[in-house]
Amino acid sequence: MKVGFVGLGNMGHAMASNLRAAGHELAVYNRTREKAEPLRQQGARVADSPADAARGAEAVFTMLADDPAVEGVVFGESGLLAGLGKGALHISSSTLSVALSERLAGAHEKAGQRYVSAPVFGRPEAAEAKQLWVLAAGPKADVERCRPLLEAVGRGLSVLGERASQANVVKLSGNFLIASMMESLGEAFALTRKSGIEPQVFLEVFQSVFARSPIFGNYAALIAQEKYEPAGFKLKLGLKDVRLALEAAGAKEVPMPLASLLRDHFLESVARGMGDKDWSSLGALAAQRAGLDTK
Repeated sequence: MKVGFVGLGNMGHAMASNLRAAGHELAVYNRTREKAEPLRQQGARVADSPADAARGAEAVFTMLADDPAVEGVVFGESGLLAGLGKGALHISSSTLSVALSERLAGAHEKAGQRYVSAPVFGRPEAAEAKQLWVLAAGPKADVERCRPLLEAVGRGLSVLGERASQANVVKLSGNFLIASMMESLGEAFALTRKSGIEPQVFLEVFQSVFARSPIFGNYAALIAQEKYEPAGFKLKLGLKDVRLALEAAGAKEVPMPLASLLRDHFLESVARGMGDKDWSSLGALAAQRAGLDTK
């Protein structure tokens, strides 16, 4: 297929590379143009704007940090809406608010275009190894049409429904679970460490008794080793996602007291200058509260 890709950060670059490796004809755009150079060497065309990346494409991915970034590449004279042809697909893999996802679906429908929400679970190393888990929601025919593309970037796919924003609800719910897990891990490591138990020793117990999920095990190792840089996923983006989860919950009148607590912990971490560290640095916040030295 002829595919455009907008947003070549740690996640987007790896996803675009896997699409190219799968044989798809690729046009890429990134605000910082030099990040597109390795993909140009793989045979991709480097576009001058999001609209340029979309021209002639059957589908265009966006993989960007937050709602304002996505709005910036979709709307406007040089945005995706201006460049996508009639019937072409916008596949949004960003972690977005439910409200923006619904706005995007409406805007593309009005323009005679198609929209599928396809956020992913996984860190940059998983993206490179094609081990992402992809969520997808949107009209059934549109999801099936882009299935080969979604399968090219991940190890599995969950189709969630015909309303695109359903994928965003599931992604935000999943990120809330991960954030909750890291808060619990951070507090457990702080308690055992202050009680004279080496983090590596507790990590071995954790891995022997509790670790059945790679997500749980990987984050426990990051907290035990205090390995919060480089960030696979920045803490300030975790704050954004917890806020979006609370926003979605508020719209449906769903109380989430732990999510509110997590928001405050993320906010405190950002206020302490940890916003660009990995979001597992919630473990560092828990250690600091316990009066422990941290890296």
